[in-house]
This record gives sequence, C-alpha cells and structure tokens, in this order.
Amino acid sequence: MSEQNTEQTIQVRQVTDIQASWTESQRGEPGFFTIQLILDDGAEEYILQPNAEDTKVMLKLFQTTDTVYFDLGNKVLIPSDVF
Repeated sequence: MSEQNTEQTIQVRQVTDIQASWTESQRGEPGFFTIQLILDDGAEEYILQPNAEDTKVMLKLFQTTDTVYFDLGNKVLIPSDVF
C-alpha cells in the first residue's frame, strides 16, 4: 500500500491546533462561528460550523482536556479526558 493510500485510510487524528473565528454575514444580522481543526500537525484540516452555544462548549472542552481526537468518518470529537 502506498503512503498516500495509508494516509487516506486514517480516520481518527489528533487535534494539534484549533482556530476559532466569527464572521459577520450581513451588517446588523447574526454572524456565524467556525472552528478550524488542525489534525496531526497539519496532515489534515477540518472545519466545524457550530452554533454559538456549541462553540462555547467546544472551546471549554479544548481548554480542559490534554488531548482531543477527531474521527473524520463519523465527525466526532473525542477528548482523552474531561476532568
């Protein structure tokens, strides 16, 4: 199996960095949040578009756990520990 094929079969990757952003949709209208997940030091990236309440919870999760994984196939964040 080639290296490229091996990379494509990896479904769970470690979140090594995040970038949270808020974007205005139109002047005076509600905006939207995005959270960019940097996976395995840039091997892959994924963009989440949570609502405001979910964004708050996700950012708290990233602050309170040592390691977070992301399952690309099932679109699931997996914290290594929560407490």
